[in-house]
Amino acid sequence: MNKEAIINSISNTYSKLSSECQSDLLKITKILSFEKGKTLVREGQYSNKTYYIVSGAARAYYLKNGKDVSDWFAFENDFISPIISYFTDKASPHYIELLEDSILLELTKENVEIISNKHHDFERLIRVIVTKTMLSLQERISSILFQKAEQRYKQLLETYPTIIQRVSLTHIASYLGITLETLSRIRKPKKRI
Repeated sequence: MNKEAIINSISNTYSKLSSECQSDLLKITKILSFEKGKTLVREGQYSNKTYYIVSGAARAYYLKNGKDVSDWFAFENDFISPIISYFTDKASPHYIELLEDSILLELTKENVEIISNKHHDFERLIRVIVTKTMLSLQERISSILFQKAEQRYKQLLETYPTIIQRVSLTHIASYLGITLETLSRIRKPKKRI
């Protein structure tokens, strides 16, 4: 897929972009290709980049007391970014890792601001992306606070129907805030007599 097709896909998925805006985006974006396991951002690193996933999968995670805790999954047509570092210019508290061989479109914060100032349609697109991300994170917080593990698992499958084939059960369990054993019980409940 070429850059023009990728930018057109973003326009169709999120918010329509003028041909002038798309033309400017062609000049400032990069297509990157990485293998599974590549770390895009490390804890303590500053990053001013956001990534659109053309193909592949990624996750954001924290290390807490040596334990890996997933808090965000992203797949095709999703954006992923070290949000705290990107928006506050502080070191990232989490990692971003690719879970599959991936093709990404990279945008820097500086270029996002330049294009936003020049094109209101791009500014609108950014607003749609940020709103979608905020709603998704709010939904996750609510599910952790108010839903049982089984409900959280079902909701995850509704949101990402192919996640079981693409993400390790260990990462899924940590995202749901449960142990791997609990996830196994949820996935294969014993039949009661």
